[in-house]
Amino acid sequence: MRILVTGATGGLGRNCVEYLHKKGIEVYATGRRIDIGRALQNLNIKFIAADLARTSSEDLLRMVEGVDAVWHCAALSSPWGSRKCFEESNVIATANLLEACGNAGVRRFVHISTPAIYFDFTHRYNIDESFRAKMAVNDYARTKALAESEVKSASARFPELVTTILRPRAIFGPYDQVLMPRLSEMLKVRQGRLPLPRGGRALIDMTYVENAVHAMWLATIKDIPSGLAFNITNNEPEQIAIVLEKLFVNQLKQKMQIIDVPYYALAAGAKVLECVSMLTGKEPKFTQYSAGVLAYDMTLRLTNAHNVLGYVPPIGLDEGISRTASWISQNG
Repeated sequence: MRILVTGATGGLGRNCVEYLHKKGIEVYATGRRIDIGRALQNLNIKFIAADLARTSSEDLLRMVEGVDAVWHCAALSSPWGSRKCFEESNVIATANLLEACGNAGVRRFVHISTPAIYFDFTHRYNIDESFRAKMAVNDYARTKALAESEVKSASARFPELVTTILRPRAIFGPYDQVLMPRLSEMLKVRQGRLPLPRGGRALIDMTYVENAVHAMWLATIKDIPSGLAFNITNNEPEQIAIVLEKLFVNQLKQKMQIIDVPYYALAAGAKVLECVSMLTGKEPKFTQYSAGVLAYDMTLRLTNAHNVLGYVPPIGLDEGISRTASWISQNG
């Protein structure tokens, strides 16, 4: 089997590459960061430096020729950015890659989406895959939903291409470039004081990165209908404050004091930061979406993933936190 991993220089993508490599799968990796690409090449993994939003249809076709499956992790994953960049990276790049896969006879396409398409500044529990927010919370959520539409459209146009959409919630673990690094930076800047709405009592589902990769493998080898979407989490909802205490205080022995900040005050401050960013062009340190994610409960239902994919998280939340702490201690 030969698998192409896009976004291989990001957190999830890099874990995918290492997982497949250890399984003895022939891996092709593509991404934008040349330095990480060199590290992958040192493992005898073929790396193709590419920005999929700028790659020609001819180069995409060459990239996927002879590939059995594509794991599409590449995306612009950010609470802030230009509409054009989100549309190019998340919609156009996905559509073009799917077209290349269909024309090249690729058999499987595993697409990483996001539960951000569910978020609507409301407490939500046991969300199933059919739910949608009435309005996208930001351009990231909007364009990821559009990318899912491209995946489903490709399923109809290319019957031989089995597509699967996975929506992992709050991925953390080795090589994480988003969730834990941002929180860790806030702790450093504020000398251990971390302002959180509701004092961090928001209930959230999280996904240890190896569990997300395991779900991708199941989506590659299982005989399932094309075009299905699945929620993926650790299936262990927990309060944000408890997760952070387990990681930063109990495991990493860092100083941390959570400050209970009224949500509406935090959201108002984020709105001001966003207005300033619209003038300066620089990403705000905090957004209204970020404030909402930290304030509102959100848990996902895994019934479909369990019944159809056979997905059961192999690594529990506490073990995932312990492994993450160990990796941070060794790698920074």
